[in-house]
Amino acid sequence: MEDLLDLRGMFMSNNDNTDFRTLEYYAREAPVYVASGPGGVCRHLHLFLERVPPEGSILELGCGGGLDSEEMLKLGFKITPTDGVPEVARKAEQRLGIPVRVMRFDELNAPMKFDAVWAHAALLHVPRASLPGVLERIHKSLKPGGHHFASFKSGGIEARDNHGRYFNHVSRKQLLDAYALSGRWEVLNVNEYTSGGYENGQGPWIAITVRKT
Repeated sequence: MEDLLDLRGMFMSNNDNTDFRTLEYYAREAPVYVASGPGGVCRHLHLFLERVPPEGSILELGCGGGLDSEEMLKLGFKITPTDGVPEVARKAEQRLGIPVRVMRFDELNAPMKFDAVWAHAALLHVPRASLPGVLERIHKSLKPGGHHFASFKSGGIEARDNHGRYFNHVSRKQLLDAYALSGRWEVLNVNEYTSGGYENGQGPWIAITVRKT
């Protein structure tokens, strides 16, 4: 992240896998961002964990303040929390008491290491064209039969919010197409619903649960 200031203002990185304006925002707002949640874990977490073997290994992408990882640790799972912003990762470490790896999604390289990959409100910042490649990395990181969850702001049109953050805003078809391009998955559930976000507005969301085949 030491090159962040040199990249300020670029829409994407050179390989179009990362939106550095979004990373810069979270780096700047880390103290407020990690303290701004509603105080509870993701509504989908416990149902997802029923699919994971007891004490199974779970990778969390974009762990933010660490609320979901904290809950998974309490339930006895082996958690590897990650976040793409060092400032956010350090805040999560303070909560969790374990190392939080600083890693962008396009840096994931852990073949068949995890029973599950959890990505709540994280992959929604991946540039639309790069999403299949990131999902392919997730697929490769899972053990055979491993499960993966991700949630996205929906809507079908890429956009930035009032804070300058990029969102891919995938539709149901766009999401399923991205997964189809990334590997062999069994789609277990696709849930469309209305929810809020960091900026406190309500809008459409979509969540997907898949299994590696």
